Amino acid sequence: MATDPFLATGDVVQAGHPAVRAAATRLRRRHTDTGFARAAYEFVRDEVRHSFDAGDARVTVTATEVLEHRVGLCYAKSHLLAALLRAGGVPAGLCYQRLATTGGGFVLHGLVAVHLNGDWHRQDPRGNKPGVDAQFSLDGPRLAFTVDPASGERDYEPVYATPDPGVLAALSATTDVLTLRTTGLPDDLTLHGQ
Repeated sequence: MATDPFLATGDVVQAGHPAVRAAATRLRRRHTDTGFARAAYEFVRDEVRHSFDAGDARVTVTATEVLEHRVGLCYAKSHLLAALLRAGGVPAGLCYQRLATTGGGFVLHGLVAVHLNGDWHRQDPRGNKPGVDAQFSLDGPRLAFTVDPASGERDYEPVYATPDPGVLAALSATTDVLTLRTTGLPDDLTLHGQ
């Protein structure tokens, strides 16, 4: 898989925005690509609050919105992490999991894949809390959630250069991101296919 699209800037993964580039430069310092990827990951995981955990209703979608407000859902945090990595010259894309909810439905969960050492490595910048311990890893995924295929959950293998349109539609359709917890989080991928 060519990595060029995974270094590109866009309307959501805004790798070329001056604020994102400045943040990437600060995080990169004298790091190798791996050290920089870890620093960017830990910054987004630890310094950007997950909207539901924080009880913060602000809607953030783009990398710059997340960087400015330091809050977002897993999707928005992934948009920022991918943008930071790309701005620092490390190919990054978006990937997803389909997870079962306690109410019997499903929800799409956003992740990032970073291309290092000739391979893609899935990372989960969601943010840790009791019962969630996601870590940067190149030795196999250390994600916030492990899927149970028997319950209909799944890891989507493709890495996408752009966000899933259903994710963007859900985020754009609300003025209070907290309402998405019960009405409107995507439950599967849309136009990217399965």
